[in-house]
Amino acid sequence: MLDDVEGGVLAEIDEAWIGRTLLELIAVPSVTGSAAESELQHLLAGRLERLGLDVDLWSMDLDALRAHPGFPGAEAEREEAWGLVGVTPDGGDGPTFVLQGHVDVVPPGDPDAWEGDPFVPRVTGDVVHGRGACDMKAGLVAHLAALSAIRAAGVRLRGRVGVHFVVGEEDGGLGAFGTLRRGHRGDACVITEPTGGTLVTANAGALTFRIAVPGKAAHGSARDQGVSAIDAYVPLHRALARLETERNRDPHPLMADHPIPYALSVGTVRAGDWASSVPDLLVAEGRLGVRLGEDPADARAAFERCVAQACADDPWLRDHPPTVTWPGGQFASGRLPEGHPLPGVIRGAYADAVGAGGLRECGAPYGSDLRLYTGAGIPTLQFGPGDIRVAHSARERVSLAEVVEVARTLAVTVVRAVGTK
Repeated sequence: MLDDVEGGVLAEIDEAWIGRTLLELIAVPSVTGSAAESELQHLLAGRLERLGLDVDLWSMDLDALRAHPGFPGAEAEREEAWGLVGVTPDGGDGPTFVLQGHVDVVPPGDPDAWEGDPFVPRVTGDVVHGRGACDMKAGLVAHLAALSAIRAAGVRLRGRVGVHFVVGEEDGGLGAFGTLRRGHRGDACVITEPTGGTLVTANAGALTFRIAVPGKAAHGSARDQGVSAIDAYVPLHRALARLETERNRDPHPLMADHPIPYALSVGTVRAGDWASSVPDLLVAEGRLGVRLGEDPADARAAFERCVAQACADDPWLRDHPPTVTWPGGQFASGRLPEGHPLPGVIRGAYADAVGAGGLRECGAPYGSDLRLYTGAGIPTLQFGPGDIRVAHSARERVSLAEVVEVARTLAVTVVRAVGTK
């Protein structure tokens, strides 16, 4: 049941403000690595300052972070990256609860697939459409709304709330890595990635790979004098499909609901430079799913053994082996420690603040910042508005009612987790 303090906090949740702020944030085209990503960090810093938080807004030392052996990788080119953390100033000896979210979004893709400009949010009834609507501007707004309500209600917290807004999540986790390296920590963390009414307590990992397959060039009219790199790649592609099947046998129970918990997907294939030439090089890039608890080095080794075996079985590849490299994002898996009380706290807050039960616990087949926070010893889970199945697509959308529900749940969760004076 809600006590008077929690009831007072929920009375301060401003649903109209939530809608306006979501539209404002979607309108900033904060694509990973863009100037607008930095712009949004500065805009959010101003909001945290107006809430009376102690704000740390800093320009990250990209060279130093990239040189660190734990650097999680990156794919987008960038000239700058800004970190942003706000901490409530009036806590005592209680715990620090972290509200985390990423400000970057993926590019919108084909503009013709959208009904209008993807960065001009469109509202139909209760639903907001636009790039970043659920992944994850709605999650940022839920954090802000929860914290705003706590501050407006005048609650004196026994501990502190730390708001971590990060860049570069979509291509590896640069922002979270830099935030943790700066020394910002907490005793528990909620990331408001879109979880569709579930508690995501584990993430699979994902490693970006590149395979360069050699061929032998020749004129197209004399293709028998050459070896097509495209043809050479085909047995490798079949071998990778078999590897995916093998790696998805007997998944962890948290991942069992997913048809392919640890997907191995080839995303791009480039070959040839002239229509009438036999291509002498093919480059395939994709992502390798990392199983829960698996060392990424072991996942890479399994992939490389698969490629080596396929080469040993092929006359051309045996003498002309492809090159495997690991560029871009390198997401390890991550998991909230088994038996941690955080899911129970959130379930109780959800029941009392929203009047609903449920919130099933599950794992997610994609990588996220969760693994960086759990890897730093901070128990972390994901709980946020929206459905991941429409993220990264022209169908991206979120229900405002769901944003409000998450904001109400977070507000009560924070009060209970941090405690009051």
